Amino acid sequence: MRAQRRVGRGTGSPGCRASVTLENVRPDLDYWLPEFGIRVAHRRESSASPGRLWDAARQVRLADAGMLGRLVRWRIPGMPAAISFEEMFHRPPFVALTDGTDHASVSGLVGRIWTLRRDYPELGGPEEFRRWSEAGTARVLFASWVEPADRGASAALASEVRVQAVGAQGRLGVAAIRPLTAAFQGLIGTEGIAAAVARAER
Repeated sequence: MRAQRRVGRGTGSPGCRASVTLENVRPDLDYWLPEFGIRVAHRRESSASPGRLWDAARQVRLADAGMLGRLVRWRIPGMPAAISFEEMFHRPPFVALTDGTDHASVSGLVGRIWTLRRDYPELGGPEEFRRWSEAGTARVLFASWVEPADRGASAALASEVRVQAVGAQGRLGVAAIRPLTAAFQGLIGTEGIAAAVARAER
């Protein structure tokens, strides 16, 4: 098993929508959020089959993810520990941008993510996320998918988070949480993805 981590910032380029084959299942994140100031990506390989790995990923609960789960509940007050990440990403304040089938899932969230007041407007659907432009807020994209692994493993579970600030106040707010992101983003791989891989390989 091998874990990989990528953290960066930049601007994505437009691309075609992904097909549903595992060889090209990575969702087209540029369709939803092509420009971003923060990007965090993780990947971990597994001996489990792609289907088993994806099923396991959809079953991981916040309570299964240690510190990561507690941080999520701290940043989004009222989120129950027993909820799965899959269910969380399909209920407010998140909006599901894909339905989570075909070994990939994409969700979004908007608002003042640097506060603890749960200041996240409820979105009416995927297109509202794409059009969101309220100054002083941010758009956040959450994606996970199963992809082919390198030689010696069956499949790999990957995730990516992108954050785009909207307006000058939004840039200040996102800058304020950058140290927190840098300090704790590794938990996505070591606790979130690791919990899914462990469940799949039992």
